[in-house]
Amino acid sequence: MRPQKNDDALVDVLDVLLRDGAILRADVIISVADIPLVGIKLTAAIAGMETMTEYGLFEEWDATRRNAAVSRRQYDRSELDEDPFDELGVGRSHEDAEDGDEPSS
Repeated sequence: MRPQKNDDALVDVLDVLLRDGAILRADVIISVADIPLVGIKLTAAIAGMETMTEYGLFEEWDATRRNAAVSRRQYDRSELDEDPFDELGVGRSHEDAEDGDEPSS
């Protein structure tokens, strides 16, 4: 019997990882001649961002990103509130320019 490639299995694994998440833990000890020199403790959480924020991971990152988006929207609105025709001098008569009034830039 030969192994068969099943694309559905990979999709199922990715679905579970993104929906439920997984935590990987590893302890690594580097030693020379049975003398431990360096110890490393690794922990990695793999999940979709919605799951991460639901469990309290990346809360600060999420809040920062949301605040940045809000400030960008407020900045865009403030640009729209200004009258663009004032900057171009539209609506000014030719006589206003002759009186010495410089068009605003």
